[in-house]
Amino acid sequence: MPHPEVERQMPTDEARELLHLVRDIARREIAPRACEDEEAGRFPRETFTLLSRAGLLGLPYDSASGGGDQPYEVYLQVVEELAAARLTVGLGVSVHSLSCHALAGFGTREQRARHLPGMLGGGLLGAYCLSEPSSGSDAASLRTKAVRDGGDWVLTGTKAWVTHGGVADFCTVLARSGGEGAHGITAFLVPGDAEGLSAAPPERKMGLKGSPTAQVHLDGVRVSDARRIGDEGQGFQIALSALDSGRLGIAACAIGVAQAALDEAVAYAKGRIQFGRPVADFQGIRFLLADMATRIEAGRALYLSAARLRDAGRPFSPQAAMAKLLCTDAAMQVTTDAVQVLGGYGYTADFPVERWMREAKVLQIVEGTNQIQRMVIARHLAGPETR
Repeated sequence: MPHPEVERQMPTDEARELLHLVRDIARREIAPRACEDEEAGRFPRETFTLLSRAGLLGLPYDSASGGGDQPYEVYLQVVEELAAARLTVGLGVSVHSLSCHALAGFGTREQRARHLPGMLGGGLLGAYCLSEPSSGSDAASLRTKAVRDGGDWVLTGTKAWVTHGGVADFCTVLARSGGEGAHGITAFLVPGDAEGLSAAPPERKMGLKGSPTAQVHLDGVRVSDARRIGDEGQGFQIALSALDSGRLGIAACAIGVAQAALDEAVAYAKGRIQFGRPVADFQGIRFLLADMATRIEAGRALYLSAARLRDAGRPFSPQAAMAKLLCTDAAMQVTTDAVQVLGGYGYTADFPVERWMREAKVLQIVEGTNQIQRMVIARHLAGPETR
Protein backbone atom coordinates (compact mmCIF):
# COMPACT_ATOMS: atom_id res chain seq x y z
CA MET A 1 0.00 0.00 0.00
CA PRO A 2 1.55 3.37 -0.97
CA HIS A 3 2.26 5.68 1.95
CA PRO A 4 0.85 9.23 1.99
CA GLU A 5 3.27 12.10 1.54
CA VAL A 6 3.73 14.55 4.39
CA GLU A 7 2.10 17.89 3.65
CA ARG A 8 4.77 20.57 3.98
CA GLN A 9 4.74 24.35 3.94
CA MET A 10 7.79 25.34 1.92
CA PRO A 11 8.87 28.99 1.82
CA THR A 12 9.36 29.29 -1.96
CA ASP A 13 8.37 27.67 -5.24
CA GLU A 14 12.02 26.67 -5.70
CA ALA A 15 11.93 24.84 -2.37
CA ARG A 16 8.74 23.01 -3.36
CA GLU A 17 10.33 21.88 -6.63
CA LEU A 18 13.43 20.80 -4.71
CA LEU A 19 11.32 18.67 -2.39
CA HIS A 20 9.60 17.01 -5.37
CA LEU A 21 13.04 16.16 -6.77
CA VAL A 22 14.15 14.69 -3.45
CA ARG A 23 10.99 12.60 -3.11
CA ASP A 24 11.42 11.29 -6.63
CA ILE A 25 15.04 10.27 -5.96
CA ALA A 26 14.06 8.72 -2.64
CA ARG A 27 11.19 6.77 -4.19
CA ARG A 28 13.13 5.53 -7.25
CA GLU A 29 16.73 5.21 -6.12
CA ILE A 30 16.87 4.81 -2.35
CA ALA A 31 13.81 3.21 -0.72
CA PRO A 32 13.46 0.14 -2.99
CA ARG A 33 16.93 -1.16 -2.00
CA ALA A 34 17.10 0.09 1.57
CA CYS A 35 16.17 -3.10 3.43
CA GLU A 36 18.35 -5.36 1.31
CA ASP A 37 21.35 -3.04 1.36
CA GLU A 38 21.13 -2.42 5.11
CA GLU A 39 20.94 -6.13 5.84
CA ALA A 40 23.99 -6.69 3.64
CA GLY A 41 25.84 -3.72 5.15
CA ARG A 42 26.33 -2.07 1.75
CA PHE A 43 27.40 1.57 1.74
CA PRO A 44 25.58 3.45 -1.07
CA ARG A 45 28.44 5.54 -2.41
CA GLU A 46 26.73 5.77 -5.80
CA THR A 47 23.71 7.36 -4.09
CA PHE A 48 25.88 10.11 -2.60
CA THR A 49 27.42 10.70 -6.02
CA LEU A 50 23.91 11.07 -7.44
CA LEU A 51 22.91 13.45 -4.63
CA SER A 52 26.03 15.53 -5.23
CA ARG A 53 25.29 15.80 -8.95
CA ALA A 54 21.74 16.88 -8.08
CA GLY A 55 23.11 19.64 -5.84
CA LEU A 56 21.82 18.04 -2.64
CA LEU A 57 25.08 17.76 -0.67
CA GLY A 58 25.62 21.49 -0.29
CA LEU A 59 22.11 22.84 0.13
CA PRO A 60 22.60 25.16 3.14
CA TYR A 61 25.79 26.73 1.80
CA ASP A 62 26.55 29.73 -0.41
CA SER A 63 26.10 29.19 -4.14
CA ALA A 64 29.31 31.13 -4.78
CA SER A 65 31.13 28.18 -3.17
CA GLY A 66 29.09 25.50 -4.91
CA GLY A 67 26.22 25.33 -2.43
CA GLY A 68 22.49 25.56 -2.89
CA ASP A 69 21.65 28.81 -1.07
CA GLN A 70 18.82 27.09 0.79
CA PRO A 71 17.77 28.03 4.32
CA TYR A 72 18.10 25.43 7.05
CA GLU A 73 14.31 25.23 7.17
CA VAL A 74 14.41 23.70 3.68
CA TYR A 75 17.63 21.71 4.01
CA LEU A 76 16.41 19.88 7.11
CA GLN A 77 13.18 18.81 5.44
CA VAL A 78 15.26 17.35 2.62
CA VAL A 79 17.31 15.44 5.20
CA GLU A 80 14.09 14.18 6.78
CA GLU A 81 12.80 12.87 3.45
CA LEU A 82 16.08 11.10 2.73
CA ALA A 83 16.20 9.57 6.22
CA ALA A 84 12.65 8.29 5.82
CA ALA A 85 13.80 6.42 2.71
CA ARG A 86 17.04 5.17 4.32
CA LEU A 87 18.71 6.51 7.44
CA THR A 88 22.19 5.70 6.11
CA VAL A 89 21.57 8.29 3.39
CA GLY A 90 19.87 10.96 5.49
CA LEU A 91 22.45 10.71 8.25
CA GLY A 92 25.23 10.67 5.66
CA VAL A 93 24.02 13.95 4.18
CA SER A 94 23.81 15.48 7.66
CA VAL A 95 27.34 14.32 8.57
CA HIS A 96 28.72 15.55 5.25
CA SER A 97 27.16 18.96 5.86
CA LEU A 98 28.65 18.96 9.38
CA SER A 99 32.06 18.15 7.89
CA CYS A 100 31.84 21.18 5.58
CA HIS A 101 30.73 23.58 8.30
CA ALA A 102 34.17 24.44 9.69
CA LEU A 103 35.66 25.48 6.35
CA ALA A 104 32.51 27.27 5.17
CA GLY A 105 32.14 29.21 8.41
CA PHE A 106 35.72 29.83 9.49
CA GLY A 107 37.95 29.29 6.45
CA THR A 108 39.70 32.08 4.60
CA ARG A 109 38.45 33.29 1.25
CA GLU A 110 41.29 31.42 -0.46
CA GLN A 111 40.52 28.19 1.41
CA ARG A 112 36.84 28.36 0.57
CA ALA A 113 37.53 29.06 -3.11
CA ARG A 114 39.99 26.18 -3.34
CA HIS A 115 38.18 23.44 -1.45
CA LEU A 116 34.46 24.12 -1.07
CA PRO A 117 33.29 23.60 -4.67
CA GLY A 118 34.50 20.00 -4.61
CA MET A 119 33.18 19.42 -1.11
CA LEU A 120 29.74 20.85 -1.81
CA GLY A 121 29.05 19.78 -5.37
CA GLY A 122 32.03 17.95 -6.77
CA GLY A 123 31.22 14.43 -5.66
CA LEU A 124 33.39 14.46 -2.54
CA LEU A 125 32.17 13.00 0.76
CA GLY A 126 33.25 14.19 4.20
CA ALA A 127 33.86 12.84 7.69
CA TYR A 128 33.92 14.67 11.01
CA CYS A 129 36.68 13.61 13.39
CA LEU A 130 36.07 14.93 16.91
CA SER A 131 35.41 12.00 19.27
CA GLU A 132 38.17 9.68 20.46
CA PRO A 133 38.23 6.35 22.29
CA SER A 134 38.69 8.16 25.62
CA SER A 135 36.82 11.42 24.85
CA GLY A 136 33.25 11.19 23.65
CA SER A 137 30.91 13.51 25.52
CA ASP A 138 33.98 15.17 27.09
CA ALA A 139 35.30 16.31 23.72
CA ALA A 140 37.50 19.03 25.22
CA SER A 141 39.78 16.32 26.65
CA LEU A 142 40.79 14.98 23.23
CA ARG A 143 44.40 13.81 22.88
CA THR A 144 45.16 13.73 19.15
CA LYS A 145 48.26 15.91 18.75
CA ALA A 146 49.02 18.57 16.16
CA VAL A 147 52.67 19.63 16.19
CA ARG A 148 54.09 22.39 14.01
CA ASP A 149 56.96 21.48 11.72
CA GLY A 150 57.95 24.49 9.66
CA GLY A 151 55.06 25.33 7.37
CA ASP A 152 53.32 22.05 8.11
CA TRP A 153 51.51 20.34 10.96
CA VAL A 154 52.03 16.73 11.94
CA LEU A 155 48.90 15.01 13.30
CA THR A 156 49.09 11.91 15.48
CA GLY A 157 46.29 10.11 17.32
CA THR A 158 43.12 8.09 16.94
CA LYS A 159 39.60 9.33 16.29
CA ALA A 160 36.57 7.17 17.10
CA TRP A 161 32.95 6.76 15.99
CA VAL A 162 33.69 8.42 12.66
CA THR A 163 30.79 8.18 10.22
CA HIS A 164 32.23 7.53 6.74
CA GLY A 165 35.50 6.43 8.33
CA GLY A 166 37.49 4.69 5.61
CA VAL A 167 35.35 5.96 2.71
CA ALA A 168 35.51 9.75 3.12
CA ASP A 169 37.38 11.95 0.65
CA PHE A 170 38.18 14.55 3.30
CA CYS A 171 38.10 14.77 7.08
CA THR A 172 37.59 17.74 9.38
CA VAL A 173 39.93 16.85 12.23
CA LEU A 174 40.11 18.46 15.68
CA ALA A 175 43.53 18.08 17.30
CA ARG A 176 45.41 19.45 20.30
CA SER A 177 47.93 22.07 19.22
CA GLY A 178 48.38 23.67 22.63
CA GLY A 179 47.71 23.12 26.31
CA GLU A 180 44.99 21.16 28.04
CA GLY A 181 41.30 21.98 27.78
CA ALA A 182 39.12 23.61 25.17
CA HIS A 183 41.52 26.43 24.30
CA GLY A 184 44.30 24.15 23.04
CA ILE A 185 42.41 22.63 20.10
CA THR A 186 42.77 23.50 16.41
CA ALA A 187 40.79 22.38 13.34
CA PHE A 188 42.33 20.97 10.15
CA LEU A 189 41.05 19.87 6.74
CA VAL A 190 42.77 16.55 6.01
CA PRO A 191 42.58 14.78 2.62
CA GLY A 192 41.12 11.30 2.82
CA ASP A 193 44.13 9.85 1.02
CA ALA A 194 46.77 11.61 3.15
CA GLU A 195 49.83 9.50 3.90
CA GLY A 196 49.57 8.06 7.42
CA LEU A 197 45.76 8.28 7.52
CA SER A 198 44.00 4.91 7.84
CA ALA A 199 40.77 3.46 9.14
CA ALA A 200 40.11 0.43 11.33
CA PRO A 201 37.50 -2.12 10.27
CA PRO A 202 33.99 -0.64 10.73
CA GLU A 203 32.24 -1.14 14.06
CA ARG A 204 29.71 -3.97 14.20
CA LYS A 205 26.58 -2.02 15.09
CA MET A 206 23.04 -2.84 16.22
CA GLY A 207 21.64 -0.91 13.29
CA LEU A 208 22.66 1.53 10.58
CA LYS A 209 24.79 -1.24 9.17
CA GLY A 210 25.16 0.31 5.73
CA SER A 211 26.85 3.39 7.18
CA PRO A 212 30.50 2.69 8.05
CA THR A 213 31.46 3.87 11.54
CA ALA A 214 35.15 3.39 12.24
CA GLN A 215 38.17 4.54 14.14
CA VAL A 216 40.47 6.74 12.08
CA HIS A 217 44.20 6.58 12.81
CA LEU A 218 46.53 9.50 12.15
CA ASP A 219 50.11 8.25 12.16
CA GLY A 220 52.24 11.34 11.58
CA VAL A 221 49.86 12.78 9.00
CA ARG A 222 51.45 15.89 7.53
CA VAL A 223 49.20 18.74 6.41
CA SER A 224 50.12 22.21 5.27
CA ASP A 225 49.31 25.20 7.48
CA ALA A 226 47.12 26.26 4.55
CA ARG A 227 44.77 23.48 5.69
CA ARG A 228 44.44 24.82 9.22
CA ILE A 229 40.89 26.14 9.67
CA GLY A 230 40.52 29.25 11.80
CA ASP A 231 43.05 30.41 14.34
CA GLU A 232 45.23 28.19 16.46
CA GLY A 233 43.25 27.26 19.55
CA GLN A 234 39.90 28.11 17.94
CA GLY A 235 39.03 24.52 17.10
CA PHE A 236 36.73 23.79 20.01
CA GLN A 237 34.67 26.90 19.31
CA ILE A 238 34.43 25.80 15.67
CA ALA A 239 33.39 22.29 16.74
CA LEU A 240 30.63 23.54 19.03
CA SER A 241 29.32 25.86 16.32
CA ALA A 242 29.10 22.95 13.90
CA LEU A 243 27.42 20.67 16.44
CA ASP A 244 24.55 23.09 17.05
CA SER A 245 23.68 22.81 13.35
CA GLY A 246 24.47 19.10 13.22
CA ARG A 247 22.04 18.38 16.05
CA LEU A 248 19.25 19.79 13.93
CA GLY A 249 20.28 17.36 11.19
CA ILE A 250 19.98 14.47 13.63
CA ALA A 251 16.58 15.75 14.75
CA ALA A 252 15.38 15.78 11.14
CA CYS A 253 16.73 12.27 10.60
CA ALA A 254 14.85 11.07 13.67
CA ILE A 255 11.56 12.49 12.45
CA GLY A 256 12.14 10.90 9.04
CA VAL A 257 12.61 7.46 10.61
CA ALA A 258 9.60 8.00 12.87
CA GLN A 259 7.41 9.09 9.94
CA ALA A 260 8.39 6.01 7.96
CA ALA A 261 7.49 3.82 10.94
CA LEU A 262 4.13 5.53 11.41
CA ASP A 263 3.28 5.19 7.72
CA GLU A 264 4.07 1.47 7.84
CA ALA A 265 2.08 0.99 11.03
CA VAL A 266 -0.99 2.76 9.63
CA ALA A 267 -0.87 0.78 6.38
CA TYR A 268 -0.54 -2.50 8.28
CA ALA A 269 -3.32 -1.67 10.77
CA LYS A 270 -5.73 -0.84 7.95
CA GLY A 271 -4.98 -4.06 6.11
CA ARG A 272 -4.67 -6.55 8.99
CA ILE A 273 -8.01 -8.24 9.74
CA GLN A 274 -8.70 -9.67 13.18
CA PHE A 275 -12.08 -10.61 14.67
CA GLY A 276 -13.63 -9.70 11.33
CA ARG A 277 -12.35 -6.11 11.31
CA PRO A 278 -9.17 -4.19 10.46
CA VAL A 279 -7.10 -3.80 13.61
CA ALA A 280 -7.15 -0.05 12.89
CA ASP A 281 -10.79 -0.16 14.08
CA PHE A 282 -9.76 -1.06 17.63
CA GLN A 283 -9.41 1.83 20.04
CA GLY A 284 -6.16 0.53 21.51
CA ILE A 285 -4.49 0.68 18.10
CA ARG A 286 -6.16 3.95 17.10
CA PHE A 287 -4.92 5.73 20.24
CA LEU A 288 -1.43 4.31 19.74
CA LEU A 289 -1.33 5.66 16.17
CA ALA A 290 -2.66 9.03 17.33
CA ASP A 291 0.08 9.35 19.94
CA MET A 292 2.72 8.40 17.36
CA ALA A 293 1.50 11.04 14.92
CA THR A 294 1.38 13.70 17.65
CA ARG A 295 4.97 13.04 18.70
CA ILE A 296 6.12 13.34 15.09
CA GLU A 297 4.30 16.61 14.47
CA ALA A 298 5.62 18.09 17.72
CA GLY A 299 9.19 17.08 16.86
CA ARG A 300 8.95 18.43 13.32
CA ALA A 301 7.56 21.74 14.57
CA LEU A 302 10.39 22.06 17.11
CA TYR A 303 13.25 21.36 14.71
CA LEU A 304 11.75 23.73 12.14
CA SER A 305 11.35 26.45 14.78
CA ALA A 306 15.02 26.08 15.71
CA ALA A 307 15.98 26.14 12.03
CA ARG A 308 14.10 29.39 11.48
CA LEU A 309 15.97 30.97 14.39
CA ARG A 310 19.23 29.89 12.75
CA ASP A 311 18.12 31.25 9.38
CA ALA A 312 17.29 34.58 11.01
CA GLY A 313 20.78 34.80 12.51
CA ARG A 314 19.49 34.49 16.06
CA PRO A 315 20.89 32.27 18.84
CA PHE A 316 19.52 28.73 18.57
CA SER A 317 21.83 26.51 20.64
CA PRO A 318 19.30 25.58 23.38
CA GLN A 319 16.58 25.07 20.78
CA ALA A 320 18.89 22.78 18.79
CA ALA A 321 19.50 20.73 21.93
CA MET A 322 15.76 20.61 22.64
CA ALA A 323 15.02 19.51 19.08
CA LYS A 324 17.66 16.79 19.14
CA LEU A 325 16.38 15.55 22.50
CA LEU A 326 12.67 15.59 21.69
CA CYS A 327 12.91 14.28 18.13
CA THR A 328 15.22 11.35 18.89
CA ASP A 329 13.24 10.33 21.98
CA ALA A 330 10.09 10.54 19.84
CA ALA A 331 11.68 8.34 17.17
CA MET A 332 12.57 5.71 19.76
CA GLN A 333 9.03 5.68 21.13
CA VAL A 334 7.32 5.77 17.72
CA THR A 335 9.40 2.94 16.27
CA THR A 336 8.84 0.85 19.40
CA ASP A 337 5.11 1.44 19.09
CA ALA A 338 5.22 0.59 15.37
CA VAL A 339 6.69 -2.82 16.22
CA GLN A 340 3.85 -3.27 18.72
CA VAL A 341 1.20 -2.39 16.12
CA LEU A 342 2.56 -5.06 13.78
CA GLY A 343 2.75 -7.59 16.62
CA GLY A 344 4.80 -10.68 15.85
CA TYR A 345 5.38 -9.53 12.29
CA GLY A 346 6.93 -6.33 13.63
CA TYR A 347 9.59 -8.38 15.36
CA THR A 348 10.66 -10.07 12.13
CA ALA A 349 12.99 -8.80 9.44
CA ASP A 350 10.20 -9.32 6.90
CA PHE A 351 8.96 -5.83 7.81
CA PRO A 352 11.18 -2.74 8.15
CA VAL A 353 9.88 -1.53 11.52
CA GLU A 354 12.34 -3.66 13.52
CA ARG A 355 15.20 -2.04 11.56
CA TRP A 356 13.85 1.44 12.23
CA MET A 357 13.60 0.63 15.93
CA ARG A 358 17.26 -0.41 15.99
CA GLU A 359 18.26 2.67 14.00
CA ALA A 360 16.32 5.06 16.23
CA LYS A 361 18.41 4.01 19.22
CA VAL A 362 21.64 5.40 17.82
CA LEU A 363 20.05 8.79 17.19
CA GLN A 364 19.69 9.23 20.97
CA ILE A 365 23.48 8.85 21.22
CA VAL A 366 25.23 10.49 18.26
CA GLU A 367 26.30 14.16 18.19
CA GLY A 368 25.81 14.51 21.92
CA THR A 369 23.84 11.99 23.94
CA ASN A 370 20.41 13.05 25.09
CA GLN A 371 21.80 13.40 28.60
CA ILE A 372 24.25 15.98 27.22
CA GLN A 373 21.35 17.77 25.52
CA ARG A 374 19.60 18.04 28.87
CA MET A 375 22.76 19.54 30.36
CA VAL A 376 22.92 22.13 27.55
CA ILE A 377 19.28 23.08 28.06
CA ALA A 378 19.61 23.27 31.85
CA ARG A 379 22.70 25.48 31.63
CA HIS A 380 20.76 27.88 29.43
CA LEU A 381 17.99 27.98 32.04
CA ALA A 382 19.92 27.95 35.33
CA GLY A 383 23.50 28.79 34.42
CA PRO A 384 26.63 26.61 34.78
CA GLU A 385 26.76 23.96 37.47
CA THR A 386 28.46 25.01 40.71
CA ARG A 387 31.57 23.07 41.63
